[in-house]
Amino acid sequence: MSDAPLHDPSALAQYGHIEVVSRLVVEGYMMGQHKSPFKGSSVEFVEHRQYYPGDEIRHIDWRAYGKTGKYYIKEFEEETNLRAYLLLDSSGSMAYGDSTLSKFEYARLLAASLAYLLHSQRDAVGLISFDTKERLRVEPSTNPKVFRQMMQALAETKPGQETSLGTFFEKVIPTLKRRSLVIILSDFFDDPQKLEKAVQLLKRNRHDVILFQVLAPEEEEFPYSKPTQFRSLERDAHRLLVDPNRLRSIYLKQFHQFQEDLSHIAGSSGFDLTNMKTTTPFDKALGAYLDWRTRRSQGIAGGR
Repeated sequence: MSDAPLHDPSALAQYGHIEVVSRLVVEGYMMGQHKSPFKGSSVEFVEHRQYYPGDEIRHIDWRAYGKTGKYYIKEFEEETNLRAYLLLDSSGSMAYGDSTLSKFEYARLLAASLAYLLHSQRDAVGLISFDTKERLRVEPSTNPKVFRQMMQALAETKPGQETSLGTFFEKVIPTLKRRSLVIILSDFFDDPQKLEKAVQLLKRNRHDVILFQVLAPEEEEFPYSKPTQFRSLERDAHRLLVDPNRLRSIYLKQFHQFQEDLSHIAGSSGFDLTNMKTTTPFDKALGAYLDWRTRRSQGIAGGR
């Protein structure tokens, strides 16, 4: 299989079964880390060997990765397992997709890939899908049967109606009874003040948090030039005909301000924020997570 499909989210989606796609993404990414030979001699490799597809990811030496940028297996020492929740935004705004996969389909495949990576590391991984309320919940587990059930649930879930992320987070965070890694996949379109309040609640409960913001290219670029009818994905039958040329400057100003606000909210809390367009290879997200994992093993993730 060529590298091109592995780097094209739309092409990957055509492979169908979500667990197959997640495996292709993770194994393709790990194989891609070995295209360049190892350089340098700052790490002692007496107990190490190079990672190869099929090895258990839980045996990777993350400290060696932090120093070399390459993956090596350390056979006599294992990392402490994580407990992780994937929070998937299934609200109506996530159904948007014009020139690419919808944001929801992209986020769902990204969630599956992250789940596959976590499960391969023998970490306990769970899933919460939501719009106005919790729609699906699978508690974190390392059990292969539970993992397959989660993948099946991911394949069957669909975007719903409107949501208030801040309000939902306030409800769900108290139900996360143990300190966990919380990975949130969303466009985060909500009142910044409500988002900040919810993010601070995550921080007070001492959860580690990674935010993946999923956007369509059109939301960043606003490429429309002719009179266009915009339809709300969160309010039934709500439509508006506008002249994009008159709206563009206002929209882009507000969009960029929102992005600055979201970046500030994440940064002030010490949480990682990664922006993903629906054209972006999933590799970027896997790399961001593994970078966080490396910093965590060195005691510096989450601003600590």
